[in-house]
Amino acid sequence: MDTFIFKNKFSQNEANRCLLCIDAPCTKACQKSNDPAKMLFSLRFENNKVKNYFDPFSCKNCDAKCEKACVHYDFPIRIKETAATIENCDLTPKEADLSCTFMNVKCENPFFLSSSVVASNYEMCSNALKMGWAGIVFKTIGFLQPKEVSPRFAAMKKESTPFVGFRNLEQIAEHELSENLKFISDLKKDFPNKVIVSSIMGQNDQEWTDLARLSQEAGADIIECNFSCPHMSGNGLGSDVGQDAQLVKHYCECTRKGTTLPILAKMTPNIGHIEIPAIAAIEGGADGIAAINTIKSLSSFDIKSMTSKPSIKGKTSISGYSGKAIKPIALRFINDLSSCKELKNVPLSGMGGIENWKDALEFIALGCSNIQITTSVMQYGYRIIDDLKAGLSTYMNEQQINSLSDMVSIANQNIVSSTDLDRDTIVYPIFNSDKCVGCGRCYISCNDAGHQAIKFHLRKRKPILLGSKCVGCHLCKLVCPVDAITSSKRISKPNATFAQEEIV
Repeated sequence: MDTFIFKNKFSQNEANRCLLCIDAPCTKACQKSNDPAKMLFSLRFENNKVKNYFDPFSCKNCDAKCEKACVHYDFPIRIKETAATIENCDLTPKEADLSCTFMNVKCENPFFLSSSVVASNYEMCSNALKMGWAGIVFKTIGFLQPKEVSPRFAAMKKESTPFVGFRNLEQIAEHELSENLKFISDLKKDFPNKVIVSSIMGQNDQEWTDLARLSQEAGADIIECNFSCPHMSGNGLGSDVGQDAQLVKHYCECTRKGTTLPILAKMTPNIGHIEIPAIAAIEGGADGIAAINTIKSLSSFDIKSMTSKPSIKGKTSISGYSGKAIKPIALRFINDLSSCKELKNVPLSGMGGIENWKDALEFIALGCSNIQITTSVMQYGYRIIDDLKAGLSTYMNEQQINSLSDMVSIANQNIVSSTDLDRDTIVYPIFNSDKCVGCGRCYISCNDAGHQAIKFHLRKRKPILLGSKCVGCHLCKLVCPVDAITSSKRISKPNATFAQEEIV
């Protein structure tokens, strides 16, 4: 893959500044038949489909009407300069075969909407399926019809990043059961080649059985048992079920009585060992495992009123946390599931912090043959499916991978116990003086949170590595804002010979 454009700081920053407008004024203003909005969207998500939307040569002598039309709170996106960075890049992707089979159900690609507000009525699901999503997991249905609170959502921020994590108080489907079943029935009739999954949650044995039966009668292809909603209150509901292996097994048995369809058991991350209830689910009749649901949480407080968001008349409650911030936790649990010998060959559906195709690939590489997404859709809309498919397709072609199944679990062999990690070698940081801007962030972090292995030359404003103190932790590399620090070759510790003081 020619990744030059994606390593270009300027173009990536401009793509990240783009507001991703609906009916983008920049594209409407372009007189060269380009689509600058889709170009920026592609750059944002690194999907290599850039040149499908933009010919950089055509805008060299352009008067940049697209920039004049740009809607922005700060200053217009510098579209011409961004286009210039892709001038010499061959970024026209080939289409790979993304079709796959999940629990013996054929799917045109691995991407499903997960059970949530993004898949809660016919119109929404229909729009998503038309755009290219392979399936939807309809928002959890039950005989219970909850009353919702307002507001329901809150976002976690970090410095200038407006959306790191996402907290929600959303419960199961708020429509009446018969209406939800009709949505599912109509979706399957109108989209017979798409995969319709009915997510269910019962309050007792009979409800689990009946919901499974009613879902199959409505035309669903798969049943998902929601054992993991972190804020459902009531006996036998939500993540309290998912933490009880025997209850998970029992409710899977109840569900199996009502259906012959494949059953997917959705696990909670609010537990130490997710594989324990997962094994119980399979013993109870489930065919696959979905993970993870959202994590029990509280978000930031208003320090004047001491209320946590979302605030409902000054009060809140423990609820689910999702978004990019939980991806490392989700990947840990996926690895635990796929590495468990009792769950060998059990299909996994992965979710939790997946925003782009690279995130999805990481889940696939750790054992998932199906991907579910919500929070990315809440930020960017159903249109994100274009970038998910294009990025994964290009990667497969350039790595000469013929089938999605060939990528499932390819990374598991590289996850080992900490006791098996090599502790006899070291990788030193290397400072690029030409790229270094002299901010000193590396020095501050190493001095205050590392091993005091960097001095800072104030006059030249350059870092000085103290080789004898450096342990190769690479904190300096992580905090550098301009990517001026790279890595040396790995060498054995006894043979490590770095100058005591050296400007690198």
